[in-house]
Amino acid sequence: MHAGVSGLLLSLAIGLPAGLLGRCSPDDAVALGVLARERVALTATVSEIVTELPLAQGSPVRRGDVLVRLDDRIRRADLQLAQAELASATANLEKLQAGPRKEEVAIARARVAGAQAALREAQSTYERNRVLVENNTKTPASLDRDLANRDSAAAELQSAQEYLGELESGARPEDIRMAEASVASAMAHVNVARHRLDDLEITASRDGILDSLPWNLGERVAAGSPVAVLLTGEVPFARVYVPEPYRVRIAVGDRLTVHVDGLEDAFAGTVRWISSEPAFTPYYALNQEDRSRLMYLAEIDLPEGAADLAVGIPVQVDMP
Repeated sequence: MHAGVSGLLLSLAIGLPAGLLGRCSPDDAVALGVLARERVALTATVSEIVTELPLAQGSPVRRGDVLVRLDDRIRRADLQLAQAELASATANLEKLQAGPRKEEVAIARARVAGAQAALREAQSTYERNRVLVENNTKTPASLDRDLANRDSAAAELQSAQEYLGELESGARPEDIRMAEASVASAMAHVNVARHRLDDLEITASRDGILDSLPWNLGERVAAGSPVAVLLTGEVPFARVYVPEPYRVRIAVGDRLTVHVDGLEDAFAGTVRWISSEPAFTPYYALNQEDRSRLMYLAEIDLPEGAADLAVGIPVQVDMP
């Protein structure tokens, strides 16, 4: 079919409402459509300003190529904060695992020795003054003070001994487990912050062609909106509308002849998918005559010889 006629039929098949679509003769044993590739839309996870567009629209890209960079100052600060919290939690865990320093233990032992000496002195003073009270040389009130001093020295000695024992025993297992949990939590925060930072560098998820960059340099993108669109796949496929009378004759895997506008030779394509629902008015709203005008969207794979063809070229497929 001549290219101009094919383009006109394509417009009728795709762009017109169901009423006008019915004017196309159902006796034409062709399905009209265009060449297409799979479209991959890469979206922004946050609302930030576009700071860099390394590649131009239409450029071929490989998986992992940077397509868009967004302002990352806030996310980078969040990552540094999370890393600082991780460093603090790790240092606290290492401190508990290492136990007290030998200098701290030596100080605690010196305090025990000093408390023991103070207790001996208080005990001696109490015994000496108790004899004097029995001989009526000192008053009982002074003996009560000596007894209180002795008991206070004994309490100081016990406190010093308990502190020394705590240092020599090291950290409790519960404290170590709590510190380990704090480290794990801080590490998770670092991973989340790093992932969010990486999301500000939009990279190609597949090999293909950079079809569109919807946002310009310096614009603030909306969260969830596409910032880059890829056309993927090594070979384009034909996306066509199959007339209703031929729907029952076509199944996935069937071989059909595909004509591309501007090329004399046709391609042998393979049906990879065909819709089970009509593309336009639901069948139950139409009478028998109108149902023959329904269209079913189908996708037909082309051979490697069509790899260099551009998307959007009109095609027509011979119906069986």
